Amino acid sequence: MGKFESFEEINSWQKSRVFNKRIYEITESVSFKKDYDLVRQIRRASISISSNIAEGFERNTDKEFIYFLYIAKASAGEVRSQLYLALDLNYITKEEFDELFENVSNISKLISGFIKYLNK
Repeated sequence: MGKFESFEEINSWQKSRVFNKRIYEITESVSFKKDYDLVRQIRRASISISSNIAEGFERNTDKEFIYFLYIAKASAGEVRSQLYLALDLNYITKEEFDELFENVSNISKLISGFIKYLNK
């Protein structure tokens, strides 16, 4: 479990919490909001990142934690894919895409590093 007492101390969870809020803000825009299915899916995928970090931590074994970190990382990939669609449909600007893409990519990298650390 590393040296953490709670999942709230984990940097990737903290960053994904902020990212979740930003996804909710972006998907409230008039252009994005009209696509209910995509809004719902990108929100769920975003929430899955932080939720799986938390759930895995609470399992109290490195093996299970790593399993849930992989799920969180996969959800980050899902969000990245959905961001491309949102950009292609002009629901978000290129600047918003770049911001969100960079944030979720950084979260994914943090999760990868954490998985490597826990596998040692």
